[in-house]
Amino acid sequence: MNFLLATEPVARLVEAATEAASVSAIGPDTAMLLLTVFVLAVFFGVEVITKIPPTLHTPLMSGSNAISGIALVGAVLAAGSGDAMLPKILGCVAVTLATINVVGGFMVTHRMLGMFRRKD
Repeated sequence: MNFLLATEPVARLVEAATEAASVSAIGPDTAMLLLTVFVLAVFFGVEVITKIPPTLHTPLMSGSNAISGIALVGAVLAAGSGDAMLPKILGCVAVTLATINVVGGFMVTHRMLGMFRRKD
């Protein structure tokens, strides 16, 4: 599969999300697209997480911390973009939630790695 063809739908989604964040009133087509992507992501995430064996939780938690860090950068960019108040408020909420996710993920990873240390 050609890489450019595979990333074309993603580029359209990113463009729609950027347009939705910069415009105060989004159209029904864009809102429906964003809602569909959100619902599919929730279902996909639940299915993936329920299939993971307990032995893989620590490495996957470390990987999800990296992804949460990327989400935090995106939240900071969203909080600083545009002149409208709604994107700034939503961006600040996203920064707060992403920060809680990153810190909590590192705390859980640290605790899980502590379970594998030798007892002295």
